[in-house]
Amino acid sequence: MISHIKSFFQTEFFNILDGQDESDQITLSEDKRQLACAALLIEVAIVDNEFDQEEFNALQAILESDFGVTEDQCKTLTTLAQQECEAATSTYQFTQLVNNHCTAEDKFSLIKGMWTIAYADGDLDKYEEYVIRKVSDLIHVSHADFIRAKIEARPDN
Repeated sequence: MISHIKSFFQTEFFNILDGQDESDQITLSEDKRQLACAALLIEVAIVDNEFDQEEFNALQAILESDFGVTEDQCKTLTTLAQQECEAATSTYQFTQLVNNHCTAEDKFSLIKGMWTIAYADGDLDKYEEYVIRKVSDLIHVSHADFIRAKIEARPDN
């Protein structure tokens, strides 16, 4: 993912302190899960090099309601995403975390959220669809669920 966003994730959530007990590690895993999902949602928002207000609003609503990202974290993430809109990205580390920490229901919710963001500006870009399809494959979401998420996220539904 984008270098500044990576740095934010590492600073905020990926630093494992020595001496953590098991309950702290469970909390950290939940944070990793939420932030990995957030990174993938941001990926679809910026892939077409247009991060408009509708996509921003959809991203913020999904991050806060579905993934438990605080308002301050959301603002920081979206600001960084806007600044880095044209940078090259890699999703592997985030899809790996999703696979390790998310249920099938969480994965479906993530894909549906990605579709919601892609549809938010009224223009489904081919790059947005490509990223969603790629992430869906990498996190092992079935094609049937991929299509169901797309249909449920359509604005006319």
